[in-house]
Amino acid sequence: MKSPIHRDLSSGRWWEMSLYEQLGNVGSEVGRALRWKTRNPQISQRAFERALELMDFTLDDPRHRCSPACLRELARAREVMVDFLAGSNEYQSTADSLQRYFDAFAVAANLARDRVLLKNPSG
Repeated sequence: MKSPIHRDLSSGRWWEMSLYEQLGNVGSEVGRALRWKTRNPQISQRAFERALELMDFTLDDPRHRCSPACLRELARAREVMVDFLAGSNEYQSTADSLQRYFDAFAVAANLARDRVLLKNPSG
């Protein structure tokens, strides 16, 4: 097994994030992979590998193990991501549909963070 790319996150910090934050971060790497796919395949591949690692961390998060529906959704999202970025695109995804899926989680994470800040402006 190769060593993790995100060493600080692999030590458990990833599991301190909400699911929205986790998938929003996966989406950032997916976005990088998509942007560089035709311009620089090496950069795209590295971003894809980081996205894959973060998705695997998310799947390994014990909080998501209690919900079979959540695990199915995460596994399917990983499958679609891999299919589009490294496979034959059996699901006929588009770069836009993949980015929109993950962007929704980033937006939700920001809204949740803003709600917390509104409740407690000092911190």
